[in-house]
Amino acid sequence: MKRIGAFLLLSVFLFAGANAVFATPARDTVREVRVEVPVIKEVIKEVPVIQEVIKEVPVVKEVDTQALIILHTNDHHGEILPTADGQGGLAERAAYIKGIRDLGVNVLLLDAGDINTGTALSNMFDAEPDIKAYNMMGYDAVAFGNHEFDGSAAKGLTQLAEAQFPMVSSNIKTADGNFLGGHQYLIKKYDGFTVGIFGITTLRTLEIASPDKSLTFINEITAARDVVNILRNQEKVDIVIGLTHMGTVQESPDHITSQMLAAAVPGIDILIDGHSHTYMDKPVFVGNTGIVSANEWGKYVGQGALLIRDKKIVDFSWAPVAIRADTDVAAMLAPYIEKANASLKEVIGNATDTFTFGNRLTRYQETSLGNAICDANVAYFQMVYNQKLDFAFHNGGNIRAELPKGPITRENVLTILPFENYLYIVSLKGSDLQELFNFIATIPQGAGGFPQFSSEVRYTLDVPNKKITNLTIGGAPIDPNRTYRFCTNDYILGGGDGYTVMSKATDQFNTSLLLSYVVMEAVQYLQNVTPYTDGRMVVIGGVTP
Repeated sequence: MKRIGAFLLLSVFLFAGANAVFATPARDTVREVRVEVPVIKEVIKEVPVIQEVIKEVPVVKEVDTQALIILHTNDHHGEILPTADGQGGLAERAAYIKGIRDLGVNVLLLDAGDINTGTALSNMFDAEPDIKAYNMMGYDAVAFGNHEFDGSAAKGLTQLAEAQFPMVSSNIKTADGNFLGGHQYLIKKYDGFTVGIFGITTLRTLEIASPDKSLTFINEITAARDVVNILRNQEKVDIVIGLTHMGTVQESPDHITSQMLAAAVPGIDILIDGHSHTYMDKPVFVGNTGIVSANEWGKYVGQGALLIRDKKIVDFSWAPVAIRADTDVAAMLAPYIEKANASLKEVIGNATDTFTFGNRLTRYQETSLGNAICDANVAYFQMVYNQKLDFAFHNGGNIRAELPKGPITRENVLTILPFENYLYIVSLKGSDLQELFNFIATIPQGAGGFPQFSSEVRYTLDVPNKKITNLTIGGAPIDPNRTYRFCTNDYILGGGDGYTVMSKATDQFNTSLLLSYVVMEAVQYLQNVTPYTDGRMVVIGGVTP
């Protein structure tokens, strides 16, 4: 994030003391011819080489029937390497896609957006290795996700220039009136049928990202109606596929989901969705439109098999396939990984004194480490994303080491915050927020769930009586009828450490930013950081380890 300069205000306290009807192709009931591609899902874990697996997939040979294999991903979020549990990875994805292409069938490779923002490796290079890998895999179309607008307009233009695949947008226009990326839609021609592809980006992007002010966002349903009308009635395509970075979970009252789009716009055969990171084990149908999504981070490739007869879809089989490594892509990624590893020793700032950790003090009391980390969250999202938060908090067990006096390296930060915790911005009604603090009062000292808060929160914890008093947020008591907006991590949001009240959180925004990344950005801007406590948490009757 080059706009880290917006942290200027941090230095005072951070680390320092309408319904149209279109023709929809009739679905033939003939289903005797079927491409059983999902068989790969069942055996891939048992076979060491993917090329051996794909030999088991039959190819349709009937002359009157064409087959189209659709492979799709979404919400990549910079996951260049496999996750900690061995899922995903760009080289692994490339090997899988190459194996399917080697079958000799028609393959359409698509992505529903959010290539950007996630791991430190990808963020370091502004997703350059990710885009190069997409080039090598030969994506046919990619939609814009909201995280494609996290950086500056210049960064976006650079990424568009690097991409050798078309970025398609049907609802975002540039200042000159053209569609962003140069494609309102795409048409792919195959022997015996044509496919039209359009792309829609959620208007939530205007609230949760930072698109350039010169861009105009068109209502999702309005834009989809227009482009489907063009594809069906002017271009006369046989199959219509939408890449929708909209999500299947409504985040706010005005959020239009993919299901809502499908219900409002006839004429769409398949919507390939992103944004909500939804895992599906089968398509969700709204009318004649099948909606599919492949979870997140390249852990799965969505795999659909279309059978087309007389330019009509007569069968649609789909499954998420958990995916192993393409040597060419792995070789391309190697220098980026090497450089990233070397960067761990890079000095990014200086600690004027030691941020004490002691015997896991973050599980017992207010600490300078907890203060700095939580205050960094509030300031970062205010200054960089224009997200005004009421507070931030994290579990003390998430913090694992002290920050010694002297030079600060990236490795120092990753040692303090070793977990891949992603930051979420969520809302709770005041009455539910009070329930959250009632639970916090019951957390024993020493437990990993013991919290650390940003400076907006102040309270007294009576340990023996398991009671919180003198609680204020932003200088005022909790208003039970007000909605509070705050930042926490995915572990807490998922109910970790007993925080089940977080299931009531609404308007959830996955920033796709690691907690460690945000802290590194703050240190790098401030350069000199100083430990501080300010009495935001007063503990009565407790113990100190």
